Amino acid sequence: MAVRITSVAKQLPKYKRETKDILPLVELWLEGQEERFKRKVLKIFENAAVDKRYSIMDPEEVFLKTSFEGKNDIYTRESIKLAEKSLIKALTKANLKATDIDYIITVSCTGIMIPSLDAYLINSLEMKQDIVRLPVTEMGCAAGVSGMIYAKNFLKANPNKRAVVIAVEAPTATFQLQDYSMVNIISAAIFGDGCASVILSSYEDEKGPEIKDEAMYHFYNANHMMGFKLRNTGLQMILDESVPQTIADHFPNIIHPFLERNNLKIDDINHLVFHPGGKKIVQTVEDLFGALGKNIDDTKEVLRLYGNMSSATVLYVLERFLEKDIAKGEKGIMLSFGPGFSAQRILLEW
Repeated sequence: MAVRITSVAKQLPKYKRETKDILPLVELWLEGQEERFKRKVLKIFENAAVDKRYSIMDPEEVFLKTSFEGKNDIYTRESIKLAEKSLIKALTKANLKATDIDYIITVSCTGIMIPSLDAYLINSLEMKQDIVRLPVTEMGCAAGVSGMIYAKNFLKANPNKRAVVIAVEAPTATFQLQDYSMVNIISAAIFGDGCASVILSSYEDEKGPEIKDEAMYHFYNANHMMGFKLRNTGLQMILDESVPQTIADHFPNIIHPFLERNNLKIDDINHLVFHPGGKKIVQTVEDLFGALGKNIDDTKEVLRLYGNMSSATVLYVLERFLEKDIAKGEKGIMLSFGPGFSAQRILLEW
């Protein structure tokens, strides 16, 4: 029984700024810091390969002394709005109603809300009262693909059902005002806010690329590489500088055995739907795929236009592929990395 991706729809927050317009705010934030350090920080923003990003709060608000409580209140309010709009768009694209969804998975790691996001959507859109819920909160950038894996497994076991995965993230709400570390600075330079929904189906007559296989790959002794620390000031980013090299070291084990178990080689893959973690990670993966004759142009373009939106970003890349005229039988790989450290993969066939 086939499980297919029937629609993907993104929803952007109301605020947006080009990176060049954010630099004056960064300079104000750096007031009192050593001049050489200031120049270094501004260069990081200028060279992050992110031209523009969207946010749930005005950029000026990001640099104000907003409390954890205040930022999380904004995260909760705006996440509900973004998720609802995104889900409605995805339903419209698939010509479905909210009551056609049997399984709802919501993923986010940049704020805290209980009840979880799915509960609000079930009420506001009057979804089925027996809908199955799964909120996923601690998988970071990998959670978009993780959610799709969970949805696929549910649908494989339940014919004639539909699932939706909704990823909504607001990394700007995690910016640490008093933290001048490179981790805080680099994350501010590469991250943006966004939301996307993807609908999957196990109905035989519905169209879309089929999920042929999926797998997770867990790195040993790498818990320190990525995540958040919960501080009085909010969620403080953890991002180890060894991430790109660790990905490169493990890349053959991530890709080749997964393809081999499907009797495929990298030459058989036409499309790469890769999560853009940041400029260095993108360059690392581009070098690895480039040596194999493949490109990740859509990944780079999503990073340029929106920044890294954590779990939602790979769905923005996926949406670009669903909007293309792709020939029947062509294959693609979805790939994302997240805290743990782990790599999540999905094999697609159009």
